[in-house]
Amino acid sequence: MYKHILIATDGSELATKALEHGLSLAKRDNAKVTCVTVTEPWSAFDMAHEVQVRKGNPVERFEEVAAASANRILDDAAQRAKAHGVVCERIHVNDQHPAEGIVDAAKETGCDLIVMASHGRRGVSRLLLGSQAYEVLTHCTVPALIVR
Repeated sequence: MYKHILIATDGSELATKALEHGLSLAKRDNAKVTCVTVTEPWSAFDMAHEVQVRKGNPVERFEEVAAASANRILDDAAQRAKAHGVVCERIHVNDQHPAEGIVDAAKETGCDLIVMASHGRRGVSRLLLGSQAYEVLTHCTVPALIVR
């Protein structure tokens, strides 16, 4: 049914559950898989604090740490894909909000399904924290499967 599945992951336990579900779908449908993780922009507050605390270029340090984290997350996704017998491409979207990065990756890769997790927050916590899954659903043009 699906030819190309984009699976979004941040390495969390819930995202890993969505990753496993997406990989099972891909195996069933013999679909291509692209795994994506998104590194958020660095806040001005965090940057100002880092400049005061550490020597050296804080932007370079942030980018190194973000890239290392993204590589760990995507390495794990690739290993899980291999265990399912699925080949997966890897994308690290840098310096974007997660929902924007996921929607952009879906457009760029031409996927026909997005699989991602939702933390299922409701009420005030959802209003304060937002919902990346909701944002993806609002802005994507392809079906999205939200795993909880």
